[in-house]
Amino acid sequence: MSRPRLLVAHPGAELYGADRMLVESATALATRFDVTVALPGPGPLVAELEARGLRVELCPMPVLRNSALRPRGFLRLVADAVRGALPALRLLRAHPAGVYVSTLTLPSWPLLARLAGRRSVDHVHEAERSAPRLLRRGMALCPALSDRVVANSRFTLDTLAEVSPRPARRGAVVHNAVRAPEEVVPPRVALDGPVRLLYVGRLSPRKGPQVAVAALRDLLDRGVDASLTLLGSVFPGYEWFEAELRTTVAGAGLEERVTFAGFRADVWPHLADADVVLVPSVGDESFGNTAVEAVLAARPLVVSAHSGLREAVDGYPGVQAVVPGRPEAWADAVARVAADWPAARAAAVAAVAAARRRHTPERFTAELLAAVGVPAAAVPVPVAAPPFG
Repeated sequence: MSRPRLLVAHPGAELYGADRMLVESATALATRFDVTVALPGPGPLVAELEARGLRVELCPMPVLRNSALRPRGFLRLVADAVRGALPALRLLRAHPAGVYVSTLTLPSWPLLARLAGRRSVDHVHEAERSAPRLLRRGMALCPALSDRVVANSRFTLDTLAEVSPRPARRGAVVHNAVRAPEEVVPPRVALDGPVRLLYVGRLSPRKGPQVAVAALRDLLDRGVDASLTLLGSVFPGYEWFEAELRTTVAGAGLEERVTFAGFRADVWPHLADADVVLVPSVGDESFGNTAVEAVLAARPLVVSAHSGLREAVDGYPGVQAVVPGRPEAWADAVARVAADWPAARAAAVAAVAAARRRHTPERFTAELLAAVGVPAAAVPVPVAAPPFG
């Protein structure tokens, strides 16, 4: 018996956190539907989806970003909406089960779904309280027009409720699936040589790599031997920030201490090589996949004490949540880890089993299908201890 055809819409084709979550969502939905994923253009995400046996269609689509508040950005948004309307309608009509929209930055999809007589589900991954209110109201159109709303955290749902209470009231929270490494490499027994710090994520002001660099400088001034790897790249249009960051590193004489590693699809080797992971976001985070990956890799973790990051790491032993944007507080946290490394190491190892249970794809699949209105079959949740190398 053939499965109903479902369309999945996503605003990009890279392999950062939201893109990886799209892969997990589409894979989960494919257990009950015949899934096609619509993307605005080519990129590494295409191969990742096709490797899971999923069809991909390229379709122009308007994406709400900060640039839409400027005249040129608004004109581009309108142009993309006009150019993508007919291709989107054709895709919707070919998918009777409707459309699952993996973000609230794509309001045209639920609107077109209504015109095509199709059902729509909006999965909200954004929770930026600092964004301009006009932009937040524009983004709230997507859940407001959708038949069902799913949020990746309670913080995300509460943030949506501030500008759009009605869709938030009918929303369900499904925490992200985060796949664990096949083998967990335990932290090194002794901190011989520099404390190896790792930042994973976009190089952008709101993600806080500048805080990590400043914290490194503070540690060195205190006599703590340390180094920092920045694993990530800039979003197009933010090249100026990487240049500024490199200038800061050079001006502080940290070229031998800071490595700009660029984007890497496979983060696990870098986590295995790290001692302490820093997630120093100064802007709100809806959840915190990077933080969960650090826990799954058995690495001591320091996160900003706000938003969805706190929710993502709640209850894990040894995780430190500190004031965002204050390098001295981050240096203090790293210094505490280094001063009692055996305890920090043991706590990080102890947290792995709970993180694996909480973020299994099986649990995510069951909860996501229930949230979109498809009761899932009972799925056993693995509880076995993680395989340590």
